[in-house]
Amino acid sequence: MLITGMSGVGKSTVLAELARRGYETVDTDYGDWIHVVDEEPLWREPDIEALLGRPRTGPLFVLGTVANQVDFYPRFAAVVLLSAPRDVIFHRLRTRTGNDFGKTAADLARITGDIDEIEPLLRASATHELDTTRSAAEVADALVAIADAAGR
Repeated sequence: MLITGMSGVGKSTVLAELARRGYETVDTDYGDWIHVVDEEPLWREPDIEALLGRPRTGPLFVLGTVANQVDFYPRFAAVVLLSAPRDVIFHRLRTRTGNDFGKTAADLARITGDIDEIEPLLRASATHELDTTRSAAEVADALVAIADAAGR
């Protein structure tokens, strides 16, 4: 399953909750999963192919939002967009720790543009959308239910 969405919707928090429950999780925002081409972060395709091709006995929850993720949609049992109202997103960005992205005026302008331009594209191509104004545990429960229904 791919978990995607804008900065500040709670993707990392929900992924941590899934990992805490013992599920296999990968946050492609960290590590060597991404390379930048013409200032655009993209998944390293061979690495993502290898990740998705590994045999597993339970669901894999992959977090990421990159331009070439659409190329991998057929490989995912579900593509889930996490979303929240702008005021919630901006509050989370202002108050979160461990990630400074979203704290400057330039970051907020970029995020606003992404919400306006990118989020509708993600919404149109997602198989599911979950509102993250509820607790991380409730969102994780919903993700597990989607994974169970998808059968992989």
